[in-house]
Amino acid sequence: MSLATRERIEFYIAISPWLIGFLWYTGGPIIASIYFSFTDWNVLTPPKWAGLSNYVELFSVDPIFWVSLYNTAFYTVGHVPLTLLFALATAILVNQKVKFVTLFRTIYYLPAVTAGVAVSILWLWIFNPDFGLINYALSLVGIQGPGWLFSKEWAKPALILMSAWGFGEAMVILLAGLQGVPTHLYEAAKIDGANVWDEFRHVTLPMLSPVIFFVIIVSIIGSFQVFTSVYVMTRGGPADATLMYVLQMYFKAFSDLKMGYTSAMAWILFTIILAFTLIQFRMASRWVYYEGDIRPGGGR
Repeated sequence: MSLATRERIEFYIAISPWLIGFLWYTGGPIIASIYFSFTDWNVLTPPKWAGLSNYVELFSVDPIFWVSLYNTAFYTVGHVPLTLLFALATAILVNQKVKFVTLFRTIYYLPAVTAGVAVSILWLWIFNPDFGLINYALSLVGIQGPGWLFSKEWAKPALILMSAWGFGEAMVILLAGLQGVPTHLYEAAKIDGANVWDEFRHVTLPMLSPVIFFVIIVSIIGSFQVFTSVYVMTRGGPADATLMYVLQMYFKAFSDLKMGYTSAMAWILFTIILAFTLIQFRMASRWVYYEGDIRPGGGR
């Protein structure tokens, strides 16, 4: 037995616990869900083959499917750019060499590691239309605050505003990207007479674009799977205004016991996320720059 073959065998033996766990707890259920999506299964009885009936019902019969999909898309369109803006601005601030900067980084990151249920309850008090902090602050300047989570028009914007509070994870990733920008590029820009805005536009953003691209991809995937805050705060109300896609999946699975129907919803969600991810990768060549791609003349 050659040394390469022996090392290959040892490698597979070493990863076998993880591989077995993945196939049993993750890969197996994923494959099983494909089959279940074509069945009528209520958990209590054996699944019955139903063909494409679950998918047909989703697209042509169930109106709540389109409502939940719209609500999730609305949330994604608001959540992703707002969170990215807050994260980038804060990352630039905590990237400065100031006193107690480590403490500031910890404070800004803290909401990202706080329990989702606790955060949701806190924001329930903040958004309370009668004695909530936001409406109280608005009343001080003579503005009548909206109903927020109790209003069909303001419920989704309220969730988007709340989601921006947890920008800590994106901030840390962007901060790491900022600290990886070569300092000689800033020095060259200053020699050419660039001001702070020019440095940000022509040095920071291009060099940070791969990190921004990663944050956008992860944020889109996460926003399509929002669940905890909506479940705790609104349960999809008022009048299905915050009924997100994953929350609807939860209700179908554990309230209606329609596991086959839920499996079909899960695969539709997978297809949507995959499509958005592929589109982003296709468009990345237009705005994502890597250090090796940038030439002295500014071209690629």
